[in-house]
Amino acid sequence: MELFGEPVALSTAILLIGALALALGFEMVNGFHDTANAVATVIYTNSLKPNVAVVWSGIWNLIGVLASSGAVAFAVVALLPVEMVLNVGSAAGMAMVLSLLVAAIVWNLGTWYLGLPASSSHTLIGSILGVGMAHSMMNAEVFGTGVNWGKAQEVFASLLVSPLIGFGGAALLLLLAKVLIKNKALYEAPQKDTPPPLWVRSILIFTCTGVSFAHGSNDGQKGMGLVMLILIGVLPASFALNEGASRQDMQDLLRSSAEVTSLLEKRYGTVELSDEDASLELSNYLKPNVSPSKATAGAIVHLQKRVNAYVAGMSQLKEVPRDQRTKLRSDLYLLDESLGKLVKQGRITDEADQAAVGRFRKELGNSTRFIPAWVKVVVALALGIGTMVGWKRIVVTVGEKIGKDHLTYAQGASAELVAMVTIGAADHLGLPVSTTHVLTSGVAGTMVANKSGVQMATVRNLLLAWVLTLPACVFLGAGLFGAGLYALSRLGF
Repeated sequence: MELFGEPVALSTAILLIGALALALGFEMVNGFHDTANAVATVIYTNSLKPNVAVVWSGIWNLIGVLASSGAVAFAVVALLPVEMVLNVGSAAGMAMVLSLLVAAIVWNLGTWYLGLPASSSHTLIGSILGVGMAHSMMNAEVFGTGVNWGKAQEVFASLLVSPLIGFGGAALLLLLAKVLIKNKALYEAPQKDTPPPLWVRSILIFTCTGVSFAHGSNDGQKGMGLVMLILIGVLPASFALNEGASRQDMQDLLRSSAEVTSLLEKRYGTVELSDEDASLELSNYLKPNVSPSKATAGAIVHLQKRVNAYVAGMSQLKEVPRDQRTKLRSDLYLLDESLGKLVKQGRITDEADQAAVGRFRKELGNSTRFIPAWVKVVVALALGIGTMVGWKRIVVTVGEKIGKDHLTYAQGASAELVAMVTIGAADHLGLPVSTTHVLTSGVAGTMVANKSGVQMATVRNLLLAWVLTLPACVFLGAGLFGAGLYALSRLGF
C-alpha cells in the first residue's frame, strides 16, 4: 500500500496510525487537563457560563495552534538523543516515541482523575528524559549521555521561572489594582449567578481568550513536534525535507554555507576527513559535556561542502531523490546543532561571525524544520476538542480549592493577564512552559496578596504532584521504552 506516495508494508501503516493516534490522544488529554485553567476564572466570576466558556476556549486553542511558529515544537524534539532523532525510523526510534507518549498520557490521566493540575510540559519532558537515560544504559554508555542536557537546562529554567513569575506578577498586579481602582465590588466574592460589570467582564473574557490562544500556540506545538517526528521516522521520503523550500531558499542556503565555510577555514584551518568520519565526529560532539576537538570544525566544513555539492544543481529540495532524503536531512541536522553548540560554548565570539552562523542556521532550519498545514489542523482539532471535554475536575480545584475565599473579579483578571503575557512571551522565545503552573501559581499569588489565605492541603497536593511529575515520568518513560523496544523487535520492526 502507499501513503503520501510512499510504499509501506501493512504492519508499518498500522504502526503509523497507532503512533499518530497516541500523539493526538496526548493533545486531547492536554486540552482538558491544562486548558481547564484558562476557563476557571471566567466560570467562577460568572463572566461566562461553563459550556460557553469551554467552547470559546477550545476555539481559541485551535486558533493558537494554527498561528504558532513551530519553534517550541523543535525545542522539545531537541531534548531527544541526537542519534535517535537521526534514526527515528528504527525500532529504537519508534519505541522511543511510543513510550514517551504512553507515559505522558498515563500520568496526565492519573493527575486529572485526582483533580490535580499537574504540568503536561513536565510530564512530556520527564518522559523524554527517561527514554534518553534508558537508551544510554541499554547501549552501555555513560549514564545520562542519551540526554541533551544543554537544551534540558534551558527548558528546566523556563519551567522553574514561569510559575514564580505567575505568583509574583499576579500578586503585584492585584495590589496595584487596589491602589488604582477604588471599586470595592472588584475585590469581593461574586454574587451567585450575577455577572461582573461589563468592563470587568470584558477584561476577564479577553484574558481567558489570551490564555487559551497562548496555550494553543505553546502546548499545541509539543504535539506537532511529536507528530512530525513520527512522520519523519515512518515516511522519510515525504517528510524528511521541506519540499516547499523555494529556489531563493536554496540560493540563500548555498550562499550562507560558503560564508560559514570561509570563516571556519580561516579560523581553524582544514582537516581531511572521510564522509563517515565527519558524521561520526559531529555525532560525538553533540553528546553532553563534549568539547570540540581539532577535527570538529573540519567535520562541519566537510559536511557543508558535501551538502553544497549535492544540492548545487537543484532549484528545490523536492528534486532530491526520495531514497537519499534521510541522509541529507541527517547532514543538515548535524550542521545546525553543531554550529549552535559552537556558539553556545563561546568558540565563535566575533559578532559578524555569529551573525553569519545565525543566517546559515536559519537556512538550515528552513530545510528541515517545517510543519505541514494539515498537521497543524489535526493537532489543533485534537487540542480544541480536548478542551471541551473533561474540564470540570481541574476547574473546581483552581476555582474552589486553592484559596480559602471565593475567587474575586480582580483576582481572576490579575492571574489570567499575567498568565497570558508569560505564556505568550515564552512562545515568542521558543520555550515550552506550563500553563498549569503559571496560572495556578498566579491564583495562589492573588490569594496571598488579598490576604484570602490558601488551603494548605490543596497546595501540598499540588506541590507534591509538581515535584513527583518529573521523576515519575522519567521512570515510566524508561520502563516503557525497554518494553516497547522488546515488543517491536519481536514483531519484526
